[in-house]
Amino acid sequence: MEFVNKEMLIGDILDKEPGTAQFFLAMGMHCLGCPSARGESIEQACMVHGTDADELVKNINDFLANK
Repeated sequence: MEFVNKEMLIGDILDKEPGTAQFFLAMGMHCLGCPSARGESIEQACMVHGTDADELVKNINDFLANK
């Protein structure tokens, strides 16, 4: 997986790079396997959880760049 953006679906990201789960868990998204979580975009999930989508995208992309 190259890089992510906030419009990407969480399920697609997790399928391609399971190591990114740590960043979703850190933001309080503990139900990664539920259908609604897998079908949400990063932006949608961050709105629901009151977190910054841009910061989450940056953290995931930093992780991916350093793999």
